[in-house]
Amino acid sequence: MPVRYWFVFAAVFMPLLLNGQLTSPGAGTMRYTSYPSSPGVKDPVFIYCSQTGTESGTLTSTRPGGGGPFTFKWFRWNELKKSFSDSIKTDIGVTSSTINNLAEGGYKVDIESSGIPDTSFVGWIAFDKPPYVDAKLKNPMKHCNYVALDGDTSATVKTFRYYDKVTGIPLNMRNALTFTWSSEPTSSIPHPSTEIDPITFSPPLEDVTYKLKVNSLTCSSESSFLYESIHVNADFTVDPIEGEAPLEVAITNTSVRGYIYTWDFGDSTFSDLENPDPHIYYKPGEYTVLLTIESERHCIDSLRSEKITVEPSFINIPNVFTPDGDGYNDLFMVESKSLRYISMEVFSQSGFKVYGFSGEGESLREWTGWDGNVNNSSRKATPGVYFYIIRALGWDDIRYDSKEYRGYLYLYR
Repeated sequence: MPVRYWFVFAAVFMPLLLNGQLTSPGAGTMRYTSYPSSPGVKDPVFIYCSQTGTESGTLTSTRPGGGGPFTFKWFRWNELKKSFSDSIKTDIGVTSSTINNLAEGGYKVDIESSGIPDTSFVGWIAFDKPPYVDAKLKNPMKHCNYVALDGDTSATVKTFRYYDKVTGIPLNMRNALTFTWSSEPTSSIPHPSTEIDPITFSPPLEDVTYKLKVNSLTCSSESSFLYESIHVNADFTVDPIEGEAPLEVAITNTSVRGYIYTWDFGDSTFSDLENPDPHIYYKPGEYTVLLTIESERHCIDSLRSEKITVEPSFINIPNVFTPDGDGYNDLFMVESKSLRYISMEVFSQSGFKVYGFSGEGESLREWTGWDGNVNNSSRKATPGVYFYIIRALGWDDIRYDSKEYRGYLYLYR
């Protein structure tokens, strides 16, 4: 019976015993007999854990219903005579009686009231010992992808002996074992209480102590060993994961126990640095970063990043702006994404060029648009209709130079 049930068992049965039957203070657990000659008779078997071999048992008896005083006569089971024939103690004029320093065997108490037999109880004392337990690696050769644990255990005391009270035939009650694997610090152990030789395919990335605890009916034993990790874990983050071209992505490596690094950025470029420089994606599209690492002991792991999206090129041209200094719509600016190059010219209705810009790279990123002044001077262009010509090239090689990018805009003050 598993350890977790012992206390439930005691909570259910001990109140009944304390109300007036036979108890055994200090016993670790209690079971009941199964006599072939008397199937309906269930006497308690009190089991102690014997750590040193010098432990002894105790029995206490009270009469159901109380009252008294009574005479308590105690007897021990005689294996040769096959009966409770060995008198060991008599208590006269008491309401309860206790016998101590008991060896393994059967005991009977007869309770008399005014010399008349009143009640009898039988109990058996048995001693368990800590079970054998050994915890180690299944294979001394460590593997990169898993940890196989090897547990070995057996009951030191296989059975507990008692006797059929009618026939004197010896009977055996089997001991029972339960076990639990654990680790410090905590790591993955599949089915730690049902598989004595568990294998984890989520091996620890740090050194851990594996421990196997085994419980018999009343005793427990432990065995442990230190496991020095050899496992690798490829891990990194990318930021940002979305934006216009050219998109600069920072890569933070948090891998464990890597020695050789191979980075595949998904755009036909690679790196073997432990901590690569930020990577720039020029072409719109979707990419992933694949990291493969290898340890000094040739353990290998890999990880692919989440999807990185470089947005396609895009242009949107407004047709009205109001450079009046109110902070709203003061600039004629082309809304765009992922452009490699752009040029813009603005002409008055008479054909006079009032503004021009062309740029790429840093100048394109810093460009703020036309502020409504003539050719970047302090002279303000008069309100009215103007004509623009825009030419651009996206990082996805889309050209913006058709008639759709020539049109009229309205300047209001």
